[in-house]
Amino acid sequence: MANSVTARGPSRREAFTAYALISPWLVGFVVFTAGPMIVSLALSFTEYNVVSPVVWRGTSNYTNAFFGDPLFWQSIKVTFVYAALSLIPGLVVGLAVALLLNLSIPWLSVWRAIYYLPSVISGVAVAVLWQYVLNPRFGIVNWALSLVGIKGPGWLADPNWALPSLALMSLWAAGGAMVLYLAALQGVPTALYDAAKVDGANAYHRLRFVTLPMISPVIFFNLVMGTIATFQYFTNAYVMTGGGPNNATLFYNLHLYNHAFRYFRMGYAAALAWVLFVIILLLTLVIFRSSTAWVYYEGQLKAGRS
Repeated sequence: MANSVTARGPSRREAFTAYALISPWLVGFVVFTAGPMIVSLALSFTEYNVVSPVVWRGTSNYTNAFFGDPLFWQSIKVTFVYAALSLIPGLVVGLAVALLLNLSIPWLSVWRAIYYLPSVISGVAVAVLWQYVLNPRFGIVNWALSLVGIKGPGWLADPNWALPSLALMSLWAAGGAMVLYLAALQGVPTALYDAAKVDGANAYHRLRFVTLPMISPVIFFNLVMGTIATFQYFTNAYVMTGGGPNNATLFYNLHLYNHAFRYFRMGYAAALAWVLFVIILLLTLVIFRSSTAWVYYEGQLKAGRS
């Protein structure tokens, strides 16, 4: 007689133990994430200044943002321009440094630590440091330019140079992406490079047809995280420029902060926060949809062949 096997579900005690173990995370998620998000969404339809009672305004905060607040569009423009100046160049610089550090050179661990160090320094400390570096009167950058007969720009004090200055700072702190690239590069099988050399591939072809496809999941991850971080940019602009000069560095998050904590327009600030959430969500979805055309997953390829 064949033995019959009956699937046994978890007992009540096992289920209770499981819920007890995850309850700290659930409580933290509800109290510190889900709860504030729900309250923020509700506030976005109201007028609230912390002191006065909440007044229901419907969608007026959203219509005011799109049609009645010129600084809203200025902050959108600044944020997108900054993304264009810093996001892709930052990914390229991080990859280039990782490729160099993946070579067999002396003091390799020291160089890796040096390039990664800017990523772990406090954002305020970095902002103060770069204020001195880019000072138009006694900064080291303008001093170096003066040695070759070039008069340096005003950098943070010049509306035309303030945003590129902040983008330049972001390239200096590309060490976080570099570490991930380096880990991915070290995971590429050497047999692929050997096979490419046998086929006559030069260094460029090995980079294009072996290295980049093999590390494309890491490039994709850095692109997604970099996009989110770029649209949440705040600290350096707040410390170094305050949105100036002439709103040239008025990032979206800084505009949101001003309405929330300078003008105490909490309802309008909540609406701005949800608009930002939708923008980031849409951009992330576009990146995910495009990833099917350029991100290579070895496991999926093997599954397709089997």
